[in-house]
Parts: sequence; structure tokens; C-alpha cells
Amino acid sequence: MIDEDEALVGAALNGSARAWEKLVRRYEGKIYNQGLRLTGNNSDAMDLMQEVFLGVYRNLHRFRGDAKFSSWIFRIAHNKAIDINRRKRFMTTSSGRSGDQGEDDLFDKIPGRSSLEAEEILSDYQTNKIIVSMLSELPISQRLIVELKIFQSQTFDDIASIQGVSVNTVKTRFYSALKKLKIISEEKNVLP
Repeated sequence: MIDEDEALVGAALNGSARAWEKLVRRYEGKIYNQGLRLTGNNSDAMDLMQEVFLGVYRNLHRFRGDAKFSSWIFRIAHNKAIDINRRKRFMTTSSGRSGDQGEDDLFDKIPGRSSLEAEEILSDYQTNKIIVSMLSELPISQRLIVELKIFQSQTFDDIASIQGVSVNTVKTRFYSALKKLKIISEEKNVLP
């Protein structure tokens, strides 16, 4: 049985702009939120989302269906997040400052959120800010696993496939990250 993502991929490959738009709408919020949690700022999250969808569009013909489409797109997002993290570290090191963007235009650029009220957006933003702060203290390898497991609901097998490591390595990194997050949350007095 073919799943809906695979049907949309097939239709998009056959030239259906509507199928492509449905795929983008289905994943844009997830990719953006993943990018926000991994990079810590709106500008990098938007760059990540743009790079992911550009990469997916250019390489859609390479999707073979061996894994779920969601695993494939998150693999691309994983690789792009690592690239952005490397570029950001390089730019920070070479210029001596960070490229963080202010919060002024944050709410104008959040995709897929048009139906939310302003209070809900602010609450989501504040919660995400705490999560981003905590996640930023983890190494990128652990941050990516936490993102995929908790926020994208991927299985350990899927994450292992996405990252190209063993399931045991994924589990070790995940549980180590959870221990670190618990310590961080206690230090920041985030949890009751």
C-alpha cells in the first residue's frame, strides 16, 4: 500500500504543482520549528527551511521509497542543519561576533501559523525560546537526535538511518542528552 506522501511525491514528479505544494505545506512547519530549535534564531531557521525544500525539489527524483518520505526529508534537514551550524561557527570565529537576528520581525515570518491568535504565538515563542536555550547547550549530534525523537516523533531506527549510525549509538546519545537536559533544567529552574 502506497502512503499519502509517496502518492504526493509521485504526482509531483509527474509535474503536479498542487502535489508539490501539499508536500511543502505538510512539512514546512516541522522543518522550520526543527531549524528554530537547532539554530536558535529565526533567520537561520528560515535559511534551513529554504535550503531543505530547495534540496528536496532538486532531488525528488532520487527518492526511491526505501524509507519513509519523512525520514528522507529529515535526513536532508539533518545535513543542512549541520552545514548551517558549521557556517555559523566559522563566521562567529572569523568575525568575532554572532549573526543572530533580533526578534523584531520574528512573527512576520513564521510559516504555517496564520490561524493562531497573537497570544498563542507569543506563548509558543516563549516556550520555544526556553527549549532553544536548553538545546543550545547540547552538542549538535545530541540536539539533532532530541529534535528527531521528541519533536518529529521519529523512531530510533529512523533516526539511525537518517544519521547513518547504529541504533545503539542513537539511544546512547539520546539518553545522555536527556540527562544533560535534566541537569540544565534544574540549573535554570525550568522544571517544578
